[in-house]
Amino acid sequence: MEQLLHLNLEQMIATVGYIGIFGMIFAESGLFIGFFLPGDSLLFTAGAIAGNQALQETLGVHLSYPVLAIGCFIAAVAGDSVGYWFGHRVGRGLFKREDSLLFKKKYLYEAEELYDKHGGKIIVIARFMPIVRTFAPIVAGVGKMHYNTFLAYNVVGGLLWATGVTTAGYLLGEAAEGYLMPLILLIIVVSVLPPGIHVLRDVLASRKAKRAAAANPDPEIG
Repeated sequence: MEQLLHLNLEQMIATVGYIGIFGMIFAESGLFIGFFLPGDSLLFTAGAIAGNQALQETLGVHLSYPVLAIGCFIAAVAGDSVGYWFGHRVGRGLFKREDSLLFKKKYLYEAEELYDKHGGKIIVIARFMPIVRTFAPIVAGVGKMHYNTFLAYNVVGGLLWATGVTTAGYLLGEAAEGYLMPLILLIIVVSVLPPGIHVLRDVLASRKAKRAAAANPDPEIG
């Protein structure tokens, strides 16, 4: 089954070419409709095809590694930027809505506070997390993260993910095909652990401060 899926992905890449690859990376990086696309496998497989001349001849396609790496990087950064501006322009209107059973403004304010403190880390780490990477830039826009800050981390995350995974496929090829997901999971764990501990400490400190304030309320001014 896995071999069949991989073969289908190779055939799809051969069919859509550069435009299709860049379009899918762009869509998955910041458009709602792109969350289901196989970004990690797409980048890795495209890189592997670019590094295997015999496979290119079999598929009837020619992929240049430099064009692929640079194009995927640009598509990833551009996609995240579009997602950010969508969240900023459209998502901010959610703050004007009344609370309902499924929607509460406090969640937006919590997201705004979270991105204010850890937005850069979230943007970079989210690149390696399917589905999350589609919505992270949108939430950054909703959360009013400063665009220059967002763009800096967007570029770093796009370089590490789009160029990094493509390069891994180009250099390792089929030899590492079965290790793609474990490698991605390892990157996520290593990336998430330090900021995760930091966020947990902040949450625990905040709860401790609230408990202390509740236990020792300010005396009433009579």
